[in-house]
Amino acid sequence: MPCPREIRETAERGMIGRFGILSADSAGRALYEEPCSIRTCFRRDTDRIIHSKAFRRLKHKTQVFLQPEGDHYRTRLTHTLEVVRLARTVACALRLNEDLAEATALGHDLGHTPFGHAGERALNKLMPGGFFHYEQSLRVADHLERDGRGLNLCFETRMGILNHTHGSPEDSREATVVRLSDRIAYINHDLDDALRAGILTENDVPKLIRERCGNRNSLRINSIVSDLIENSAEGVISFSDEMRRVVDQFHEFMYEAVYRNPKAKGEEDKVDGIIGGIFEHYAGGKGSLPGEYAKISETEGPERAACDYVSGMTDKYAIFQYGNIFIPTAWSVR
Repeated sequence: MPCPREIRETAERGMIGRFGILSADSAGRALYEEPCSIRTCFRRDTDRIIHSKAFRRLKHKTQVFLQPEGDHYRTRLTHTLEVVRLARTVACALRLNEDLAEATALGHDLGHTPFGHAGERALNKLMPGGFFHYEQSLRVADHLERDGRGLNLCFETRMGILNHTHGSPEDSREATVVRLSDRIAYINHDLDDALRAGILTENDVPKLIRERCGNRNSLRINSIVSDLIENSAEGVISFSDEMRRVVDQFHEFMYEAVYRNPKAKGEEDKVDGIIGGIFEHYAGGKGSLPGEYAKISETEGPERAACDYVSGMTDKYAIFQYGNIFIPTAWSVR
């Protein structure tokens, strides 16, 4: 009698079209493991990512706004979950492998720094050879999780994580869906947060975006996602020419009006000092790194170990560590 995994793999052959990747056809893992009797390989990847420490830390990492006052601003975790839902929706409509899209989306920001892209820029200036969160996300999955053993994810999940920002000619269609879903998610939810924060008003949104996509977050997302689904065919994942112009203008508008807005980013100058101070402290051998990072320091060098340690911190922990290192503790005279 076939096991649940085998039943699911058989069902996929009828559900997934010729441009999707069947779980049974995965290129596999770097270290061979016996297949699970219940879950397909991509569902197994999903579980591994969700149960990882790096994934849990995303709830305390900045999306755009540093230290926002209020409970409803996006974090790196809520951004990830929104990408997951968009990716699954598009993958389902295009008869691709939803489980692979989900696993890739869940893991795409595992290596993101504290303080959002401000933290990424700070580490990029400090780390020899630069720092890019998409490369760090793969490093987290491959090397840092599970006390250095890594998650041993499938090849397709790993490559989707690595290429989620810029893409690659070798990408699976599922990886392309995640890359576009990431962009759709962040321009829309960052606009929603900027409106909530009073940084922008609806009238600030360019007329083309309002007319083509609507004036509510749900309408904007539905318009863009619907266009992507309707205009993707024969394995080509693409917007219509008109919607591509709209999305490009949307992206440019967000950079000018929000991502470079002094009101939204006024605290970011402090990030260089926090990230730089902690990094130099540990890279310079002035502090003792936790056990797993001490091992990395011995094998790959102190800068690599400091980078791994700092990039994995949450916003609050980075602030705590900075204070612990550089701010004198109180003392009393008796």
